[in-house]
Amino acid sequence: MTSWANSGARDLHLELRHAIVPGARGARDALVEALRTTIRSGRLAPAAMLPPSRSLAADLGLARNTVAEAYADLVAEGWLASRQGAGTWVVNSRATPLPPRPRGVAGIPTHNLMPGSPDVSQFPRSAWLASTKRALTTAPNEALRMGDPLGRIELRVALTEYLGRVRGVRTSPDDIVICAGTRHAVEILGKVLGGPIAVEAYGLYLFREALAAQGVRTVPVNVDDDGAVIADLEGTESTAALLTPAHHFPHGVPLHPSRRKAALDWAHRTDGYLLEDDYDGEFRYDRQPIGSVQGLDPDRVVYLGSASKSLSPVLRLGWMVLPAVLVDRVVAALGGQQFYVNALAQLTMADFIANGAYDKHIRRMRATYRRRRDLLAQALQPYDVGVRGLSAGLHLQLTLPEGTEAEVIRRAGEAGIALSGLRLLRHPDAGPGIPGADGVVVSFGTPADHAFGAAVDALCRVLDGLTR
Repeated sequence: MTSWANSGARDLHLELRHAIVPGARGARDALVEALRTTIRSGRLAPAAMLPPSRSLAADLGLARNTVAEAYADLVAEGWLASRQGAGTWVVNSRATPLPPRPRGVAGIPTHNLMPGSPDVSQFPRSAWLASTKRALTTAPNEALRMGDPLGRIELRVALTEYLGRVRGVRTSPDDIVICAGTRHAVEILGKVLGGPIAVEAYGLYLFREALAAQGVRTVPVNVDDDGAVIADLEGTESTAALLTPAHHFPHGVPLHPSRRKAALDWAHRTDGYLLEDDYDGEFRYDRQPIGSVQGLDPDRVVYLGSASKSLSPVLRLGWMVLPAVLVDRVVAALGGQQFYVNALAQLTMADFIANGAYDKHIRRMRATYRRRRDLLAQALQPYDVGVRGLSAGLHLQLTLPEGTEAEVIRRAGEAGIALSGLRLLRHPDAGPGIPGADGVVVSFGTPADHAFGAAVDALCRVLDGLTR
């Protein structure tokens, strides 16, 4: 591995797996890989400014166009953004939500339309505080010690009732394990089940990264208008399939009932498991609720949920509903103790669910997000874009004319808009049979209410002239 350090206007140390040879065909690819690795590792945090392309090119001995093209590639993938006169900066690292824009700080996107977060300005602070006070007042002393490795019994009881009532999940408190969010759950399940694990060809790359960190290989399966193509599971030798049946991310479609049955048949036939990521199952608008796959077969499905999309990602509060045979193995993989999730947060969440505040918050936010979805969909009507995912969730997928994704991402960066391109969400091993349409994912859930209209107007100005 070769180390390079540049001394331009902004210093940047890069680790290059292979020496860059000026003019070589792989120079741009090597630079893209080095920059992507540096961002993914956290050494370049969101909003960090990159050196000007001229400075970095001089330090690496490359043509300026090579560096500029590498920057453009990463802008198209959603890692970077740029604006003339403002430079190039990191948009996102490990798909974490973008921070709010500090006053007077240039270079941070003005309009955050990245998926992955609800409108945190709507966090029910008063109700949460009331639940915290009640939970802390009534908590037994032993709740302040390292307790049950499954998590607090109060929360597991509350989740048993809530998930059964709202999502059709069939379980008991003894089969629920509290974890620090869905990514944490995927990491643990990767340790327990090994691999390979099948994943949808388009989806959150942070799950692929979590499994790769455990040495678990992922295998892509196609996605079409009926959801994951379950027939693609045949011959993969996968131990499990990670799916988003209620609302695929990013395409926004539910898994067709016939494919739900086919997936369960596959799990039985291969002694495998379905990992059901129900990341925003409560938010539906124009269709009846779609129950969980877990409710159809609790012995072959691991149900994954969290408070990240309903309340806030920073709570780091998630849950696994497990087949009974996996509970002890999951607890062992967790280290036999519950030290990942704050016990007081668990007690608060239990009270929040039990007293009806969670249901009230979900209903209120469902109405808010539906109104925003309608506003966004109406604003997009004059443009030559396909719109998917209208019936549920917190985002829309816009299908763009062929060859325009990179240009839309570039224009968005110049306009101070953060959004995700489909290229970033495509599995690197997806074969030629996987659709490769250009597109972007636009969240109508992330911005605060007062900022949403301006964000939509800015997005339309980006699309204007390019796709009208």
